[in-house]
Amino acid sequence: MLLSLTIICLVAGAILAGVNMYTTGPIAASKAAALEAAIKAVTPEFDNKPSEDAYMAITADGDSLKIYPATKGGEFVGAAVESNTKKGFSGEIKVIVGFDKEGKLLNYSVLQHAETPGLGAKMQEWFSTDKNKQSVLGRSLAGGALKVTKDGGDIDAITAATITSRAFLDAVNRAYSAFAGTDGVTGATTANTNEGGNDNE
Repeated sequence: MLLSLTIICLVAGAILAGVNMYTTGPIAASKAAALEAAIKAVTPEFDNKPSEDAYMAITADGDSLKIYPATKGGEFVGAAVESNTKKGFSGEIKVIVGFDKEGKLLNYSVLQHAETPGLGAKMQEWFSTDKNKQSVLGRSLAGGALKVTKDGGDIDAITAATITSRAFLDAVNRAYSAFAGTDGVTGATTANTNEGGNDNE
């Protein structure tokens, strides 16, 4: 009995190890392709490989975020910034935010969240919809952080999901903070830009 169990365990372990080795490459390739697609969706047209030129930048709150610079013909045209916040209603929210070289917000994509389906999960569509005061696209954050109307800002929160809305905007503000505080081409620190974000209902 002991010998049989030992053999079964060894065979099962070998099979699992083989499957892991077989799938590691395709999984990594799939993640890389998804990242490239996300970068392309939020930045101006580029001819470099932003994922290979990526660098880390410090936000105003001392955290570090990854920036993917986009260049065309050797000239900096914008960047995608991976950002996150733990202030969501159900935990962490991860986004990638694109800016042009002047710092105008071009587009964004929600990479990960655990918000309530039908409410907080509306982030991807809500803040890119040109209706009332929902959209963040085309905005410049140079004049101050984005805030929902309940906090004195000018952006309508997702209906019945104010906490999620605040968290999303916090992630976007943090992305801009990292972007604005570096030289877009080299990643060298230039100046910090204060950002805000509220996490109270």
